[in-house]
Amino acid sequence: MKLNERSVAHYATCDSPADHAGFLRKRVERHHHHAHHHHATSYQRRWFVLKGNLLFYFEERESREPVGLVVLEGCTVELCEAAEEFAFAIRFDDAGARAYVLVADGQAAMEAWVKALSRASFDYMRLVVRELEKQLEEACKSLAACRKSPRRSSSSGRKRHLSNPALLPLQEKPAVLENGYSTWGSGGGVPMGSACPDRDGGHTKPPPLPPRRRSATGSAAGSPAPGLSPAMPESPVSPETACFSKLHSWYGQEIAALRQEWQERQKRGHP
Repeated sequence: MKLNERSVAHYATCDSPADHAGFLRKRVERHHHHAHHHHATSYQRRWFVLKGNLLFYFEERESREPVGLVVLEGCTVELCEAAEEFAFAIRFDDAGARAYVLVADGQAAMEAWVKALSRASFDYMRLVVRELEKQLEEACKSLAACRKSPRRSSSSGRKRHLSNPALLPLQEKPAVLENGYSTWGSGGGVPMGSACPDRDGGHTKPPPLPPRRRSATGSAAGSPAPGLSPAMPESPVSPETACFSKLHSWYGQEIAALRQEWQERQKRGHP
């Protein structure tokens, strides 16, 4: 692969943002040509700059031209065993290709470099793009399915509403029964002043009423007390006094008559 040195050098030092940068020590092996073929290993401290899939390294941070370049394609980044701590290597798939052994200043710096270099290749970016396209396609299908059936959720919500008696309108609430009769305060009670048919007619009837109070001054034969209207019925349980409003009026007449009798006694001086 041929690269234009001027273009590469300009890209390395231009104002484009770097994906990662920092100092690393690069292992250098020197071969001494004598009888024992001794290999000397040393490390050079260099300033590394990662831009896309290109890893540049400079002699100093302020250097204007890189001294080397590593194209991060067809390679793997892995930790390696070395005499130096926090070492990792860039190894290429081609047989006989050079491996770059680098050493970071600490554990956090080593992990950050390994992570950044592993994601720098176009092969990795291709996998990321494919995964994002798959997620986007699934999201579009899900959105289209929701737009096709918008009423399904509302109908299911109404079913839940109707299945909950507490959410029913007042007129739909069932009447509360006590001892087989509808109570006056329940939602199913009969409105004031309307007729109250017997249960045989399909409706509930009011609870049994207490007997009418009689005045102490009345005769044993049941003659009405003074001030009471003789036209009042003997018992309030009748078609005319079946509803609460009429029962209230009926008992009110008796109480009014008793009160009038008491006031007359007070005026005559008899308690």
